[in-house]
Amino acid sequence: MTEPTTPLLDGIDARLVETSRLSVNILERSGDDPATPAERTVVLVHGNVSSALFWQELMQDLPSDLRVLAVDLRGFGGTESLPVDATRGVRDFSDDLHATLEALQIPSAHLVGWSMGGGVVMQYALDHPALSLTLQAPVSPYGFGGTRRDGSRLTDDDAGCGGGGANPDFVQRLIDHDASDTAETSPRSVFRSAYVSSTYTTENEDIWVASMLTTSTAPGNYPGDSVSSPNWPGFGAGRNGVLNTMAPQYFNTSGIVDIEPKPPILWVHGDVDAIVSDASFFDLNHLGSLDIIPGWPGDEAAPAQQMVSQTRDVLAVYTERGGHVQELLLEGAGHAPHLERPAEVRRALLEVIGYIGQAQHPAPPTETIILRSAD
Repeated sequence: MTEPTTPLLDGIDARLVETSRLSVNILERSGDDPATPAERTVVLVHGNVSSALFWQELMQDLPSDLRVLAVDLRGFGGTESLPVDATRGVRDFSDDLHATLEALQIPSAHLVGWSMGGGVVMQYALDHPALSLTLQAPVSPYGFGGTRRDGSRLTDDDAGCGGGGANPDFVQRLIDHDASDTAETSPRSVFRSAYVSSTYTTENEDIWVASMLTTSTAPGNYPGDSVSSPNWPGFGAGRNGVLNTMAPQYFNTSGIVDIEPKPPILWVHGDVDAIVSDASFFDLNHLGSLDIIPGWPGDEAAPAQQMVSQTRDVLAVYTERGGHVQELLLEGAGHAPHLERPAEVRRALLEVIGYIGQAQHPAPPTETIILRSAD
């Protein structure tokens, strides 16, 4: 048996913030000054089946004269498990984030979003000013599953998307707080196979698994409901719960191309990401094309979602309309670059927030940096 690990690393504190919407758990660094100006404030937003605990190593590594905090979304970590209205996309999450920053008297900040959290900060930027956006392995601006490259939906009911796509054994293991690695569907096994690359090792794995196990499976939280569908694979997106927030009928943040002013954007992703890619192993259409799910109707009716290409297309328009985007592509990294390649992610983040370099006045307006693994 593995000895239990303290979830909080040295110098990281947790507290509840009472907002106008719900009680929100945040992580902060012990020595950070609450009077730090917005341009030196960084807010970290986690993704699906995780919590703010995942950000701790990055929080420790950022300069001490920044204010850095990480927020637990509703139904994750120590934040209240209120139901999620998926028909609003991720707006319940982004509205909660705004209420939290209001309660902390933070008028704006540099926002960092990972996976689903990338969708949350994009939605936030559509509704409120942001100083910069760092999108790490973000959900496509057109949601998760069920779209062609141009963002058009494959079916009117988003067949194969949303709550019905969750593996029931994985959900049960979340309910059971199963921290073992005895099954492919255990959270620990999913972390190892999907969250990070096969070469990643860490002494903090117990913390990351503990973070996953904070996921609420109460009604209206993870994974969410589903409806029957005449289209393959026989279900469509429901109206509540986490996975349905990213169904394309409810989620579309491609409108960021029109926001003014346009905050600089850093897009960080790894080229062996199993979750967000043009061939995602969490996209049922891709699994159907591999005969892992039977009855796939073919590429014309049910093509795999080109998630990375969709993000690249939207961010290209963002630059065409006057914004600045830097893409950091990490060769050999999976879905969690901030864990796998912390030095590169740290430096790129400090550049985009203007702490080092000239990110606010770049030339050229688009830049792709490909970093290869030290291996």
